[in-house]
Amino acid sequence: MGASAETLSTIGGAMKYGRLVSPEEMGSVDLVISGSVAVNREGIRIGKGGGFADLEYAMAVSVGVVNDETPVLTTVHDLQILDKPLPSTRHDVSLDYIVTEHETIDCNRQIPRPNGIYWDDLEASKIQEIPLLMRLKRELNNRSG
Repeated sequence: MGASAETLSTIGGAMKYGRLVSPEEMGSVDLVISGSVAVNREGIRIGKGGGFADLEYAMAVSVGVVNDETPVLTTVHDLQILDKPLPSTRHDVSLDYIVTEHETIDCNRQIPRPNGIYWDDLEASKIQEIPLLMRLKRELNNRSG
């Protein structure tokens, strides 16, 4: 008997039953779904604070599997939508859509998204944590001399 959908949809299930693929094996990504702690209707999101969702997006841009036209959405409860400005930096990924149990909000995105990895914003320890980042940094260094 195979694994249940509940098991397969977890990180542990993906690691046990899935197969790691390199970015070169991936096709174009049609939709990015990003987790959020809070959002506003302008499409600014706040995550858990580690910056990993934004970094994953930047890496995906760098390897060419997403671009500025790739829609980004989040799902939240109505209570997670804040009616106030939220902070945003150049590496933050703005949303196109917010989906709640009651509505789908078109954010009419006005804020530019990252066009790749902003290496100056990353600490060496963060780069060392993520094998793909190490590889991309090495490739960048090899190209620049």
